[in-house]
Amino acid sequence: MGSNYKHLFKPIKIRGVEFKNRIVLAPPSPNLASPDGLVTHQFVDWFRMFARGGASILYVGNSSIDITECKDEECQLDLSQDRCVLPLSWYAEMAKEFDCHASLEVNHNGKDTTFEAVGHLPYSSSAIPGDSEKMRAAMEGREPHIPIEMDQNKIDETVMKYAMACKRMQRAGMDIALLHGGHGNLISQFTSPHYNKRTDKYGGSLENRARFAIEVVEKVRELCGENFVIDFRISADEIIEDGMRFEETLKLMKLLKDHGVDMFNISAGLHSEGLFRYMRYWLQGYTMPRGYNVHWTEKIKDYFHGDILLTAVGSIMNVDLAEEYLSKGFCDFIAMCRPLMADPDLPRKAAANRPEDIRPCLRCNACAMRLGGPRVINCAVNPISGMTTYLRDGLVPLAREKKKVAVIGAGPAGLTAMHTLIERGHDVTVYEKSERIAGCINAAAAPPLKIDMKDYLKWLNVQAQKAVKAGKAKILLNTEADANMIELEGYDALIIAIGADPIIPNVPGIDRPNVMWAADAETKYRSKVGKKIVVVGAGEVGMEAAHDFAEEGREITGLIDMMPQPTFSRSEIPPLLAEKGITVQYNTSLVEVTDKGIIAKGPDGKNFEIEADTVLLAVGMKINYDLIDELRHCVPETECYIVGDAKAVGGNITAAVNGAFQAALHI
Repeated sequence: MGSNYKHLFKPIKIRGVEFKNRIVLAPPSPNLASPDGLVTHQFVDWFRMFARGGASILYVGNSSIDITECKDEECQLDLSQDRCVLPLSWYAEMAKEFDCHASLEVNHNGKDTTFEAVGHLPYSSSAIPGDSEKMRAAMEGREPHIPIEMDQNKIDETVMKYAMACKRMQRAGMDIALLHGGHGNLISQFTSPHYNKRTDKYGGSLENRARFAIEVVEKVRELCGENFVIDFRISADEIIEDGMRFEETLKLMKLLKDHGVDMFNISAGLHSEGLFRYMRYWLQGYTMPRGYNVHWTEKIKDYFHGDILLTAVGSIMNVDLAEEYLSKGFCDFIAMCRPLMADPDLPRKAAANRPEDIRPCLRCNACAMRLGGPRVINCAVNPISGMTTYLRDGLVPLAREKKKVAVIGAGPAGLTAMHTLIERGHDVTVYEKSERIAGCINAAAAPPLKIDMKDYLKWLNVQAQKAVKAGKAKILLNTEADANMIELEGYDALIIAIGADPIIPNVPGIDRPNVMWAADAETKYRSKVGKKIVVVGAGEVGMEAAHDFAEEGREITGLIDMMPQPTFSRSEIPPLLAEKGITVQYNTSLVEVTDKGIIAKGPDGKNFEIEADTVLLAVGMKINYDLIDELRHCVPETECYIVGDAKAVGGNITAAVNGAFQAALHI
């Protein structure tokens, strides 16, 4: 029986090159190239999981045409010399094993290369520094570095570098390249009026601003021939006011199509302008709609009367959405990065009509944040992503000795441990003190805007139910494990994944019935929450609760936090709170809970009242060391592992899932 996803798995030929399906790995940067820019065997191992999983095209992000002048990652591919060809062939030939097309996103980031990275000023279309450079200069107390405006010789040299990069890819066995013409990189620094202030033949009119891009495309076609597919990444709209807007982008695409571009990868926004204000349009977070940029491809298809090949990208989070967009003719390919990192076997599971088994992506951007570390890329929910060299085929090794193992706690850490132990062949029993599994994910998935977390919660439940039904593990709900219980069963090994307990401030009135932990308010006690709410604690839990109940029509009379206001926050919630008129009062602590609300102490040291009929606490968590110490000696101590919040309070799903997986690998 074939797949229900008929459009997703329909082959297509472009310039005689056949692509087996419409699933594309949107370009990640795994930080696994060598420091001098060459493919490594670890690099090939990491990309193997996507080829094996069934994707049709693999793109590697931000591959530099010359890292001596355009470099913004620690371990970035360099395509400037012939020495790259042999290592690239390892990657290309690995992909061919799986009837997959290995490729690269070919790029020069222009003005955004720092002086420190290359030892000289960066190059751009015009001698204008970007906002990120201005920010660095202000932080370092210096004048911004001014980019060198490229003269004709430099332009000609750079055009050839793009083309030679593609030629080297072809020599390595690749038959498609993605030229990065979007997000404010060098090509778009020529095409966009926001960056391009030239007065020569490369500036002014659209035709002039497009000249550099056209020359790159034509030179690639000249060197690589007619049987080489040219894909072109473009921002449909840069969003910034004086940038490349959609109506002009359509005309640019017509010019590029006429000069040899075969297909377009449609994104939006910019990398670093407006101090990263426009980045959200190409790297969406969990609060943003799915299929965020697909409306652009729909409009482009209409403009070209369907006579154009397009790849849609941007929060296409599942195969049902992908199939819908393809069936409606909005696009020809679906590019996914984070969903494929969460589950590289997504194509295989879809082809087998098992969408319920596809591990959902959270759009938490844990993967992207690691790159700035710098760290090797990894995934919050797919721990194998960080261990592809050790688990080369994505297979968890069988244990040499089958053991009887207890897992205490059925949150994300405990369930990850359970599934991994099952794969290793152990006898597993999970103890969960509450009436349901998934722990903190239940509260995390409660707010309506947390659609990705809701999918993850559903997946956790489905996979746990399948494991229990198949007799692979036992999950004991409403069972609070203690040392006597564990010792009585005679376990060989133990994983403690009990999470952490909420901190309850020691202030008068804290035991009033209208005071509750924010996570409980969103799940167990929602009907008891009043119309006027004050939230104590402005971390992610507190801010999400404030937004959730405000969305429900309740009045948030206060949101306080005793910590100073952070200088920078990665959270997506503050802008949503601002839309609701909710501001965080920092340097403000809880003094007392009264029958009218709370008394708080402000940054001036003075007490003041906040009226409320419900007080939600979100001031942090603490580890239950007493229970851990009681349990850890119930098995040989070297066979006891502590994971998740029980190990490091205030951790996250990344730490919980990856830590539990690694612990289970060692039993």
